[in-house]
Amino acid sequence: MRHLRSRSKRWPGLAVVLGAALLLAACRGEENGQNSLKPEGPAARTIDNLFTPVFFISVVVGVLVLGAVVVFALRYRYRAGKNENPKQIHGSTPLEIGWTIVPALILAVVAVPTIITIFDLAEEPTGDVVNVTAVGKQWWWEFKYPRQDVVTANELVIPTGRPVRVNLTACDESLPDECNVIHSFWVPELAGKRDVVPGRETFTTIETDKPGTYLGQCAEYCGLSHANMRFRVIAKEPSEYDQWLREQQQGPAVPFQIGTGAQTQPAGPTQELISTKFQCTNCHSLSDSKVSTYGPNLTHLASRTTFASGYYELTRNRLVDWVYNAPGLIPMQSETCRDPGEPAAGGQCVGMPSFSRDTPAGQPTMTRQEAEEIADYLLQLT
Repeated sequence: MRHLRSRSKRWPGLAVVLGAALLLAACRGEENGQNSLKPEGPAARTIDNLFTPVFFISVVVGVLVLGAVVVFALRYRYRAGKNENPKQIHGSTPLEIGWTIVPALILAVVAVPTIITIFDLAEEPTGDVVNVTAVGKQWWWEFKYPRQDVVTANELVIPTGRPVRVNLTACDESLPDECNVIHSFWVPELAGKRDVVPGRETFTTIETDKPGTYLGQCAEYCGLSHANMRFRVIAKEPSEYDQWLREQQQGPAVPFQIGTGAQTQPAGPTQELISTKFQCTNCHSLSDSKVSTYGPNLTHLASRTTFASGYYELTRNRLVDWVYNAPGLIPMQSETCRDPGEPAAGGQCVGMPSFSRDTPAGQPTMTRQEAEEIADYLLQLT
């Protein structure tokens, strides 16, 4: 009796745990823009068309297996007072043939459409194709439009109704050793994951007929700020896309330098801070939107909606904080480095340094007012 009572006391607790699990499973948070079950492009729909039948096949197999486990666990469970040994079976040819052939057939049913889908996704896009090169860096994405001579960062702008061939690479002449670490390019609502491997060039095709913003993410661990390595795909109507290209091809809205040749000098005191005192131009371009640099090209920074690898909304207060002490907002490995080219105790210096204090390398300290002046200048670069 005592044994039965102790077992009966467990059932309410188990029921509560099971109910809580079902409740949490039914909860649905706000849409995060990275829902692979909400396809918005041909490639994503192709993947979803494969996922759906495979999912239900998996559910059926899972239910059968778990059901068999439960049945056998209850039927042949230990019973107090009965010392029964299970019947010994020394082999059954029909059973062995059956549980070999049936799983093989199930795997074949899954494998054939999977292979067909892989080949479909690997086909070269046709028609009026937009070519973009995505360079994976630590920890942000650079996007180059080679035919239009435009370089931007963290926001991939595309036209609706046209396939976009995104050439993926982790190698670039602006990187210290020309190649970065492995990354993975993933826009869940538009396409599947595609690894970005140093020394190899691959591509993925994205397309959508619906204007909007689609959130992307690096899906391969690439270092300290891997989780912060985000980006956005912004789909515009063709006319708006063409206008965006024309604006990006123009020079900076506010001149950064005056003069030519040896007479070139900063256009004002704020530009003097940027180029001379804090040497921001060692990693960034602020005067030429077609130049690939170690850090993001800032010639048209204010035309973007986000910064810092798409992690923060582009606002004045946040940008001031970033200029003043970037590692305080996103973890990096450059707090003791003068510039990204110098080695540090933790390895290669990457990311933007902190200007809020002196470093052993002699980097000057920035005042809050200087950070505000620099941020105000950057916010004029539309």
